[in-house]
Amino acid sequence: MKRVETASESSNRSFDELIAEALEADFSGWDFSWLDGRWIDGPLPWNFRERIERYLPDVNSLYDMGTGGGEFLASLAPLPPDTWASENWSRNLPIARARLEPLGVTMVSFDSIDQLPFPDDAFDLVINRHEGYAPAEVLRILKPGGRFITQQVGGRNEFRLNELLQEDPYFKYEDWVLANAVADLEEGSFQVTKKQEAFPEARVTDIGAVVYYLRAIPWQIEDFSVERYRERLLAVHNMIQEEGYLSVHSHRFYVEAVKPV
Repeated sequence: MKRVETASESSNRSFDELIAEALEADFSGWDFSWLDGRWIDGPLPWNFRERIERYLPDVNSLYDMGTGGGEFLASLAPLPPDTWASENWSRNLPIARARLEPLGVTMVSFDSIDQLPFPDDAFDLVINRHEGYAPAEVLRILKPGGRFITQQVGGRNEFRLNELLQEDPYFKYEDWVLANAVADLEEGSFQVTKKQEAFPEARVTDIGAVVYYLRAIPWQIEDFSVERYRERLLAVHNMIQEEGYLSVHSHRFYVEAVKPV
């Protein structure tokens, strides 16, 4: 079992030690367990798993869009008899296949979210956790009365990192917010039945966690490297040493939408 380092332990380690450890750490699938105890997320006001599980008993066909390494979908087992999953990051695809195919899941990948490799009216339920989607394509592959459930990372997610590290803070997805997502779905003929948005605080206990996160999520700061941002990373490290942690805020929103009968 992986030992979780305490905040007090990481605070006694040097900047260079923490950076070196983060650069050597492996990231595979969609597994952020390396950050346990170092990046402490506040709770969301909804439970994505519970909201999906309430529908599963009545679902015969399920599609998980952007399954990562298949960790979340596997945790929902037993799965409906006709379950599919997709993953387009080549590094994750073999991990997801190894985890999900023994559970009876069919894995696919594709070139564009605007052209999904499924026939019309294929699924009772499409789930999407932190993956891009095209409303028209999701509508097309859902059966009439079928449901789309998504939790998205919003455009203000961890933006304090951009503010601390970039001279001109910028995140290209800043317009990705609940109101715009709901408008897109409704314009695409969906009936939105549930929607929520939240900005929970996360506490980061060492600079290694910041570096690991920015390596795993390269679109947060697209030109990130330790060499390029070393001086600003050192300033953040000193801030954490003085204050005990770095406070950042996640941005998540949740939507359920139904295809009209």
